[in-house]
Amino acid sequence: MISAIIPTLNDAARLPRALAPLLEGMTQGLVKQVIVADAGSRDGTLRLARAARCDIVKSGPGRAKQLRAGATSARGKWLLFLNPDTALGGGWVEDTRRFIDASQSRKRAAVFRLAFDDARPETRQIIFWERLRARVMKLPHSDQGLLISRFFYDGLGGYPDAAEMDHVEFIRRIGRSRLIQLRAEAITSSEKYQREAGRRGWRDVTQIARYLMGADLVELAKAYK
Repeated sequence: MISAIIPTLNDAARLPRALAPLLEGMTQGLVKQVIVADAGSRDGTLRLARAARCDIVKSGPGRAKQLRAGATSARGKWLLFLNPDTALGGGWVEDTRRFIDASQSRKRAAVFRLAFDDARPETRQIIFWERLRARVMKLPHSDQGLLISRFFYDGLGGYPDAAEMDHVEFIRRIGRSRLIQLRAEAITSSEKYQREAGRRGWRDVTQIARYLMGADLVELAKAYK
């Protein structure tokens, strides 16, 4: 039913956390295929992928290129794009199955609820602002994963070759009214968020204010980086 696609580049230390819940999904008949779309790893990434019986697709560097290559090799009727440092939380199989069963038109997509892998006070503050930003702007992070039918994905032309803005542009193509957030969590590494913890909350507030005043989503995403 689902082909999961994970873009990797020297992610041997992170990949196991993404794979474990997907293997659970395979035992329950939800996940049909796990694809590792690799951009030239030189560590143990591919060895781990082979041990987990993932399909390996080699791609040029760049997240959009990797996701497109993975989707081309996918056999499932639904595609699940997931970052290598993100693990789907408890209940994700049930939530996903309900969403698929309810999506008769197949012109809907879903993301998971953003969560971090530690519970320090500063992390809780970051997660508050990140969730608020995603909810108000309907602009989820790539760390939240993306579940979309193959039919809908192909109809939208697949992930765009938009370099840094591939995720933002694809979310805009999907349309905010056709994107929902599931209850299950996507638990990601807080490390990259912690590096900018001091200024991230204020930046989120500023972005939300600019969005409510009519600023363009792509321009906001560029400023966010």
